[in-house]
Amino acid sequence: MKIIEANLVVIFWAIIFGEVIGYIGSALEVMTYSPFTIGIVTAVIGVIFVNGIHFLGISRTE
Repeated sequence: MKIIEANLVVIFWAIIFGEVIGYIGSALEVMTYSPFTIGIVTAVIGVIFVNGIHFLGISRTE
């Protein structure tokens, strides 16, 4: 259950930061702002990044 809660927190903050950075970036580049797409992409990238670091850091003890 701890892993699920940690991933939910990562998804939440990835969406928040992604929306802010996406909004600023779209204003600077004069592009259309798509909040749904930005939210999904940042959530997926955040979960992959955090879980990748976690699984790479696990050491095998025998």
